[in-house]
Amino acid sequence: MARMSADERRESVIRAAMHEFARGGYYGTSTEAIAKRVGVSQPYLFRLFPNKQAIFVAAASRCLADTRRVFAEAAEGLHGEEALHAMAEAYTRLIAEDPDKLQMQLQTYVAVAAAEAAGDREFGELVRAGWLELWDTVHLPLGADVNETTTFMAYGMLINTLAAMGFPPGHRIWEGFYTSARTKGDPEE
Repeated sequence: MARMSADERRESVIRAAMHEFARGGYYGTSTEAIAKRVGVSQPYLFRLFPNKQAIFVAAASRCLADTRRVFAEAAEGLHGEEALHAMAEAYTRLIAEDPDKLQMQLQTYVAVAAAEAAGDREFGELVRAGWLELWDTVHLPLGADVNETTTFMAYGMLINTLAAMGFPPGHRIWEGFYTSARTKGDPEE
């Protein structure tokens, strides 16, 4: 069996960290759990990343980058309403097929709020920079219309909240969403 390079191992750590942090959050996830999931020692983990916060930032950044990529690929060659529906459908699929992405996003927002409450603005700045890139990725295909972008992102955050609360596909709560972003199924009472 071939040995992994440091870059490959680092990639494994980011994937494992996304999974662990998505489930336990920043404070509820130990670096020991991440190391165990990857199959490395905790000291080796800290040769790849200087500290737990760096691991979390890498996982949060990857989560935002993956979401940006999904939006960019869905909107490629499209504009306006077509782009909006394609991105909404792609995002709905993303969080349905990979629930860790949704949970990691939510855990990221919680971690930023906690860090900033403790006086750590640097962490929030890193996450906000990634989120602004996400905004820009959506903004251009929507015709650089601030209102359209704001509405799209607001719907996305509402979708995140409803999905995190466990509203099942087809529940009546989904009826008011963009047609392509609606979850399929029979409405529940």
